[in-house]
Amino acid sequence: MDIFDILGPIMVGPSSSHTAGAARIGQMARALLGSQPVKARIHLHGSFAETGAGHGTDRALVGGLLGMKPDDLRIPFAFDEAEKVGLDYEIDTVELRDAHPNTALLEVWDGSGKQLQMQAASLGGGRIVVTQLDGIAVNFTGSYNTLLIRNQDEYGAVAAVTGQLSRMRINVANMSLCRHKRGGDALMVIETDQHLRPLQVDTLRRISGILSVTYYDKEEEENASFDTVDR
Repeated sequence: MDIFDILGPIMVGPSSSHTAGAARIGQMARALLGSQPVKARIHLHGSFAETGAGHGTDRALVGGLLGMKPDDLRIPFAFDEAEKVGLDYEIDTVELRDAHPNTALLEVWDGSGKQLQMQAASLGGGRIVVTQLDGIAVNFTGSYNTLLIRNQDEYGAVAAVTGQLSRMRINVANMSLCRHKRGGDALMVIETDQHLRPLQVDTLRRISGILSVTYYDKEEEENASFDTVDR
């Protein structure tokens, strides 16, 4: 734990877990979608559901989807901002099994119909963890630049990706592998120490057996991501 964990982030209050963390969850969903959402279904679990309205959790999540950071003074007026840009959103409560008390399940769509489902929890001090992505269990925080690579579950796929990263001189900080079933689609979550350029991300997309690549860029001011390309 460092001093920022103790003091909390620079933010629009009142709560680092219910407000700042919620804004970061919304930001993360927007980044992984790769574009501005036009429709969102936000499901609140546990403490988020019980006390979220009083802490501004609902507004912070919507603000994050609009690209607002935790210190954005527009967060208390996020619902008005959503109406201005035409974001259609609904907020309700849900019971999730074995989920952290401060958890939100977000379903978001962009103007082209691209969809993302993301479950994430706020851990306090503005820190978050993403626990599910499109129904697949994951575990990443956004503390690193992060590659989300969908691939055919076949021999050599992981070696091809990590080999290419090595040739690019990109160091892997953390890596996890997830799949629904043997021989189906799989998901690699790769956290890297270095920033990847768009051309490098495109090179990964061209590897045989890769279905899509989404990149979350921690080092960009706006936490940008490159659009997923499906094959």
